[in-house]
Amino acid sequence: MNKTLEKRSMGLRASRAISNTIIYIILVIMSIVWLIPFICIVLQSFRVESTWQVGYVIPQKWGWDNYIALWNSDFKKWYLNTFIIALVVSVIQTFIVLCMSYTLSRFRFKMRNGLMRFMLILGMFPGMLTMIILYRVLKDLGLTQVNAVPGLILVYVASSGMGYYVSKGFFDTIPKTLDEAARVDGATRAQVLTKIILPLAKPIVIYTILTAFMAPWGDFVFARYVSFGTSAGMNVAVGMYGWLQLDQIGQRYTMFCAGGVVVAIPVTILFMCLQKYYVEGVTGGAVKG
Repeated sequence: MNKTLEKRSMGLRASRAISNTIIYIILVIMSIVWLIPFICIVLQSFRVESTWQVGYVIPQKWGWDNYIALWNSDFKKWYLNTFIIALVVSVIQTFIVLCMSYTLSRFRFKMRNGLMRFMLILGMFPGMLTMIILYRVLKDLGLTQVNAVPGLILVYVASSGMGYYVSKGFFDTIPKTLDEAARVDGATRAQVLTKIILPLAKPIVIYTILTAFMAPWGDFVFARYVSFGTSAGMNVAVGMYGWLQLDQIGQRYTMFCAGGVVVAIPVTILFMCLQKYYVEGVTGGAVKG
């Protein structure tokens, strides 16, 4: 009997090891395929023998010329615009989302369920449907082209409260008895949120900050719709897109690759450092709705 159980246990361990090995091999292959384009861009950014597209990946002559030329161009202004937009949006959007999530998680009031359903249904409509009217509103306010930065910030934070789903789910997992105990001790609602709930909800706070920062950092479609005609109001994506035009790509292709590397570095570092909290925020917020 014991020998039978031992053989069965060894068989299970062997099958588990084989399945894990296959899974790891698949993941490694997927990672290599996913990383190949980025590696090619990095290598091309150091190519200095030619600024045009070539048929090889490894440069024949290495150098920092593309990065030096990058910072002598309008890229600095585009990069600063993008950073300002992403930073301001992440702060304001995080504040709005956390307040909305806490309110819907802890308070019970008339039309609460109806409000959540309304925001859920409204969020199903693609943002493309509102681009024309948003552009007209921003144009009437003088927030396009040169002044596109505040216009983009206004649009990005306008509907922040509708992104409460994940944060609310995380707040629902925190016992309400903590709120009640703090209220009995004389704490206000704001003190309960800032001193009790948010320290316990660190993963979801970081998740909200990351998502709020990355969305405007890489936006192109709406940014190009609003910031055009002048370099002063463009973000990185819109500005660098101009380098891919037929009249510029011959002189700007390697600079474009260098710009792509510079743009990817901050977000990559930020995500890698905070990946643990990002995953905890997603999984924790999906437990309960």
